[in-house]
Amino acid sequence: MTQHSSFPLAAQSPGRRTVVGRLFGLSAAALAAPLLSACGGGPGADPKTVTFGSNGADATPKKAYEAVTKAFTQDSGLTVKTNTVDHDTFQNSITSYLQGTPDDVFTWFAGYRMQYFARKGLASPIDDVWDVIGDGFSDAARQLSRGQDGKYYFVPLYNYPWAVFYRKSLFQDRGYEVPTTWDDFIALSKRMRQDGLSPVAAGYGGGDSWSILGAFDYLDLRANGYDFHMQLMRGEVSWTDRRAMRILDLWRELTPYYQTGGAGRSWQDAAQSLIDKKSGMAVIGLFLGQQITDDAIRDDIDFFPFPEIDSAHGLDAVEAPTDGFMLSRKPKNEDAAKKFLQFLGSPRAEELYMGVDPSNLAANEQASTRSYNALQTKSAELINSAKHISQFADRDSDPGFITTVVLPGLVEWLGHPDDGAAVLKRIESQRSRFFTA
Repeated sequence: MTQHSSFPLAAQSPGRRTVVGRLFGLSAAALAAPLLSACGGGPGADPKTVTFGSNGADATPKKAYEAVTKAFTQDSGLTVKTNTVDHDTFQNSITSYLQGTPDDVFTWFAGYRMQYFARKGLASPIDDVWDVIGDGFSDAARQLSRGQDGKYYFVPLYNYPWAVFYRKSLFQDRGYEVPTTWDDFIALSKRMRQDGLSPVAAGYGGGDSWSILGAFDYLDLRANGYDFHMQLMRGEVSWTDRRAMRILDLWRELTPYYQTGGAGRSWQDAAQSLIDKKSGMAVIGLFLGQQITDDAIRDDIDFFPFPEIDSAHGLDAVEAPTDGFMLSRKPKNEDAAKKFLQFLGSPRAEELYMGVDPSNLAANEQASTRSYNALQTKSAELINSAKHISQFADRDSDPGFITTVVLPGLVEWLGHPDDGAAVLKRIESQRSRFFTA
C-alpha cells in the first residue's frame, strides 16, 4: 500500500504512492543498470519455487506478505522466494526490471498502471487465473484488472480510501463538529488555527510531493464531478479550462490553514503531527494506520468524507487506489506462478494479509471482515457507498505527465498560491506530449 514523486525535481524521488515519473522513458544507461533485480531463476530454475518481487519493505506489509507466502507454501508444497525492495527503488526501477529477468510474480497497481505494462508486452495475461478467482470480485475490480485488449493482467489484493482523518478525542475536547460542507470545513480550519493548532497536516517534501494529489483530486471531484475529473486525467480537456481554475481557486482558500513548512516535511511526519494532536486534520489515505502501534491511539482515529462543494456532485466519488499483483512476461515457472496468483486472489490470502495489515481492505468480496477494526469497517462502508471510485491522479492519468509536469507545477504553486493561470498554462503546454487524439 505503500502507494504513491517527481523525478525531475532536484533531490526528489518518487514517494510511497507516486510511482513512476520517468519510468516510461528511462535512459539507456538506466536500463543497463537496473536498481531492482530478480532474486533468482532462469534456465534450470527449481520447478518447486516461484519468485516474487515485492515492494512491501516496510515492517507491516513485509510481515503480512510473509504470512501469505507461508500459508501458500503449506497448502501447495511450493516455495516462494521473495525479493523485497523498498517502495521507491521498486518504482524507480520497474521498467528496466521488467525488461530484464524479473521475478515470476510482482506487486503493482490496477488500472492505467497495469495497462501500460500489458500494452508494452512486459506482463503476461492471466485469464485462466481469473477463471478460478473471478467470482470473488466486483465488476469494478474486474474492470481495473483488464488490459486494453480485454484480457486480465492483474490480481487485486486490497484497496484503501482517502478521506479527512482526525482524532476523536481532540474534537470532543475542543467541541469541534465534523464538517459536511466546504464552508464548514474552512470555518473549522479557521477555528483550529485560532486554537493554536495546525488545522491541516502537510508533508510533501522530497519524494512525498505525491501526497498533495489527494486534496487536488477531491477538490476536482467535489467541485466538477467525476466525469470531468477523469477527462482531465485522460488528457481529454484543457488544463486552462475554467473548471481546472476552479480547483486552484478553492485550494487557495485552504492553503492558509496548511501546516507550515510542508515542503520540507515527509508525509509520515505530517501524519505524526495528527497523531500527536499538533494538527487537527489530514487529507490522507487509510495507510495512515501504518504509523500507529498503540491500539488506544488507533481506536481514537476517525475520518470523514472530503466535504461537499457542489450539491450536484455531493459526496458521490471516493478515492480508493487498488494494489495487487501481475505475472511477468516470461515467468520461469509459469504453472507455479499462476497457482500463487490464484492463492493471492483468494479470500483466505486476503484475510491473512488484512489480519496483519489493518491499513487496507480486502478486494475480494468473499473475504471475511471479522478481523476488521472500526476504521477498516467504516472505510469499507465509505467505498461501498460511493457512486464513483477514482484511483489517484498518478494512477488514473499518464504517470509521466503527472510526476514530471503536473506535480512540479502544483508544488511550485503551493509555495506561492496566487493566480493559478500561469501554472495551468504551463501544464497545458505539455499535455500533447503525453496524450494523442
